[in-house]
Amino acid sequence: MLPQFITWDVNPDIIHSFVTVRWYGLMFAIGFWLGFNIVAKMFKRDGAPESWVGTLLIYVAIATIVGARLGHVLFYQWDYYSAHPWKILAVWEGGLASHGGAIAIIIAVILFSIFTTKRNPLWTFDRLTVAIALVGSLIRIGNLMNSEIFGHPTDLPWGFMFVRSAEWQALYPGMPCHPTQIYESLTYLALFGLMMWMYWKRNCGDRPGLLFGTFLIGTFATRFFIEFIKNNQVAFEDNMVLNMGQILSIPFAAAGIILVIWALTHKKVTYPAVKEKGK
Repeated sequence: MLPQFITWDVNPDIIHSFVTVRWYGLMFAIGFWLGFNIVAKMFKRDGAPESWVGTLLIYVAIATIVGARLGHVLFYQWDYYSAHPWKILAVWEGGLASHGGAIAIIIAVILFSIFTTKRNPLWTFDRLTVAIALVGSLIRIGNLMNSEIFGHPTDLPWGFMFVRSAEWQALYPGMPCHPTQIYESLTYLALFGLMMWMYWKRNCGDRPGLLFGTFLIGTFATRFFIEFIKNNQVAFEDNMVLNMGQILSIPFAAAGIILVIWALTHKKVTYPAVKEKGK
């Protein structure tokens, strides 16, 4: 007989002492490390200089943290942070928005392309987003470990009782809820597998925008539909037909459809190998 629910009572801290190590931070770090190595192998296969990978990592790391934080501040809690601007820097208190991170990464890649690769930004996007899909999957596991970003009550046998969550205790005490972190994590992992197959087996990196467009559709269309069963992040969303996450997802998914159509109706592009300076 299947259990009626799963009691989730995982400590978000791996080590709790004068130095605290949390599962979320570990997942974030593992994601960046794996992503760095995946992109490095792609760049090597395409004859791009090794130094480009390190430079891109710096651009993306800064953009992810700054963009995700500012996205939360501007899209979700501007009333609070405009009155308490010093709190914007308090990242350790929580408050990151993936849409803000996505916008910042787009800007960062455009700057990286202008100053480093001198190539169409789609060349970088197509390779970077393969790794980002995996990073996104791991970050959602971090959210699960934090007992945060879960869904509405459900009577499905895999519903989770997030007993360590103050939000769950206040809203749904004793009621199993959708583990939307797992739904998103598995979707992003499947997307990562698809994009790896497209790049390594189908040479889709030669069609600018195809991988990037696939990523945008897979990530933000998924996000749009899962939001229907996910709790709103802030109170003002309760009276909205579509919440802020869904509204922000629509243009990204639409851009993905346009990119895929564009990539499939234009010729392949192959860039020549670039030698490291001084070698």
